[in-house]
Amino acid sequence: MNITSHHGRIGQFAKWLPVCLLIAAAAIAGLAQQPATTIRTEVAVVNVVLSAVDRRGQFIDGLKAEDFEVFEDRQRQKIEYFSDLSRESEIPLTIALLIDTSGSVKNKIDLEKKTAEQFFRDVLRKHRDLALIIQFDSEVNLVQDFTQDQDRLIKALGSLEAGNSTSLYDAVYLAAEERLKEESGRRVIVVITDGDDTSSKLPKEEAIKAAQQIDALIYGIGVRGEYGANFSVLKKFADETGGAFFSPQAKASEIQSAFKAIGEDLNGQYSLGYISTNKKKDGTFRSIDVQCKISGIHIRARKGYYAPGAGK
Repeated sequence: MNITSHHGRIGQFAKWLPVCLLIAAAAIAGLAQQPATTIRTEVAVVNVVLSAVDRRGQFIDGLKAEDFEVFEDRQRQKIEYFSDLSRESEIPLTIALLIDTSGSVKNKIDLEKKTAEQFFRDVLRKHRDLALIIQFDSEVNLVQDFTQDQDRLIKALGSLEAGNSTSLYDAVYLAAEERLKEESGRRVIVVITDGDDTSSKLPKEEAIKAAQQIDALIYGIGVRGEYGANFSVLKKFADETGGAFFSPQAKASEIQSAFKAIGEDLNGQYSLGYISTNKKKDGTFRSIDVQCKISGIHIRARKGYYAPGAGK
């Protein structure tokens, strides 16, 4: 399965590899008569991007590594790396904007275009961040590939037209698997849809897995179409990956507020990394639970990751 581009088909990239740390060590003293030996050891670092909010949903800044605990499959892990992303402006954002253009939301497309335009202007930093646009209805189409040029993105938004059925799950899967996987920075998928998938070839579990494997955050903006909505899917996407879900009414100002909240979320995050105590390369799903030691602070982070398989 591939995303259809205006310029042909986009091939799939190589299978995902975990982030690895290569450690070299010299020969032990006492082997002076023998040539030095280089020892190569792979250490898989599990990275988790998270948001910390209070009971009112306000972001909490100034937290340190010692304020957090992380558990994998209920086993405590040692936090090896920690970063306050609000202070790390050099880390780029890589954003895939997925817009539902199915017939059920055709009366919302103009609102989606207008508010997405403002989102790009507010969030994308010149010469640093990248974004692309994918539209999905009965097919999944790459409207604009990754670019730093806001004008190109806004022009692409203007070309969107309504189609037929909805391939939501395929769109999320292909955005993660074909476009985001090989990109650097914080990977983000923003989806505008009524959530009512009617024509995907893949189940939603495959879409979630693809996003989890590349540590992509999914933000869902739910818009009610002519035939109802299924926002539970968007909520699950967000919950499983550490993103957030927003359900505005039909007003442009409310959709714009949802985009604004996503921008604030991206500007107020933390990142931590740990080396799993489970050294098995069995390709299984492992749960992640990040907790804050400070009472009253809620953590949003992905629910888990897939371990590397044998031979990786």
